[in-house]
Amino acid sequence: MEQAEHKQPPYMVVFGALGLLTLIEVGVAFVGLPRIQTIVVLLVLAVWKALLVALYYMHLRFEPRRLWFVVASPLPLAAILVLGVLAEGW
Repeated sequence: MEQAEHKQPPYMVVFGALGLLTLIEVGVAFVGLPRIQTIVVLLVLAVWKALLVALYYMHLRFEPRRLWFVVASPLPLAAILVLGVLAEGW
């Protein structure tokens, strides 16, 4: 059987995007937004960065979809834990 060849992932582009997202996170922390807005923006940026790392550096973009379910299965628990921590701080 002939395997489908995938292109080399754009590691440096992803690295640059992660660096840019980190700079945005630092900027958001110092802008002075209300606390809840800062938390929401930082959480969205953190999820975006985690997705980039999982897709490119962990090579999930090139794996079969069934492996995605194995990796994504703990995400609901993580969301519940984050919401529990946020609710306790209010």
